[in-house]
Amino acid sequence: MPRSTLLQCTWSLRLKLELPGVDNYVFGGAVYFPQYSYSRHILLYCNAPYYNIFVYRKVMMNTILKSIYARVLVSAFCITLSSAEQTNADEKASSSPSRHVRLLAIGNSFSKNATRYLPDIVKAAGDQLTFQHICIGGCPLEKHWKNAEAFQKGSTQVMASAWSALTAEKWDFVTIQQYSMYSFKIETYRPYAKLLHDYIKGKNPQAALLIHETWAYREDDPLFKKTMTQQEMYWRVRNAYETIASELGCRIIPSGDAFENARTDPDWKGVFPDPKFDYKRTQYPDLPDQTHSLHAGYSWKKAGNKWKLNIDGHHAGPAGEYLAAAVWYETLFGKSIVGNTFVPNHIKQDKIMILQRIAHKTVTENIRPPEVNKLH
Repeated sequence: MPRSTLLQCTWSLRLKLELPGVDNYVFGGAVYFPQYSYSRHILLYCNAPYYNIFVYRKVMMNTILKSIYARVLVSAFCITLSSAEQTNADEKASSSPSRHVRLLAIGNSFSKNATRYLPDIVKAAGDQLTFQHICIGGCPLEKHWKNAEAFQKGSTQVMASAWSALTAEKWDFVTIQQYSMYSFKIETYRPYAKLLHDYIKGKNPQAALLIHETWAYREDDPLFKKTMTQQEMYWRVRNAYETIASELGCRIIPSGDAFENARTDPDWKGVFPDPKFDYKRTQYPDLPDQTHSLHAGYSWKKAGNKWKLNIDGHHAGPAGEYLAAAVWYETLFGKSIVGNTFVPNHIKQDKIMILQRIAHKTVTENIRPPEVNKLH
């Protein structure tokens, strides 16, 4: 039997796998078989002691047939976790009873981004979610409060009557957040966050009010050419949410922290703008390298008969939506996202494991980026 190559996986897992007649290499939680480069991908799920392992095996079908008896070699998986807390998190997640959470989110397109994959994550975990959303694009706290106030006065206008959702269920959690363009301006939160808090708690005293900390824009967003840097935006947003949460006695859903942690994580960090891309002379359909972008980023849109390259450095792209949803899941359900089996389209399994690790550490360890550029 050939000798297996043992390498450190990116998510602190060491794995050794030996299969007959196959040289294999472990990279970031995936097992590759280089001599069968022209074959299809198969996803195997193996239950090893103390850990669930997802393995991509790239082999010819006849090799898979030969390897069926690999199930008897499960005991040959030698697992060494670099941190005891990851083992504990996975064991807790697998042994925890199913939970049913009732959630009302009050927000805008950023809360829509953050909850896009939440139902899928919840389903994959074997939990239940009752979810309603009072969502108005670009809506600040002030406008949400005025709509709630109008509803209390009997208004049947659509945005006001949406507040009937507040008493539609006995909510476990209700979330609020600020409009991203105002999120770094502490004065825009007052007095509306407090007014919303008091109204929500008056109607749902059993509900925990959570404040969703939204994220800073991507580094190459046009905003940063005019006023502040990306780091300055993050810390101003962070300080504003932290201040308001303290005033109201509420917990934070730290999506913004998770985004920033990902930006500085060596396994995820991307480079924006792309230094190799000629933004002035580009032609449709060329795009810059946006690997590891948490934001929607650049795309082509047709304006009349011409194509125009546009950037959306505000909203989350698929990776950012998954990361935020992972943070929401851990915060709402009190369970680890690590090992959750839901994988959105267009995101590879090895990337999911990195995002799960970042989300988990952000929530459970209150991890934040280095404070070198923090405002004082």
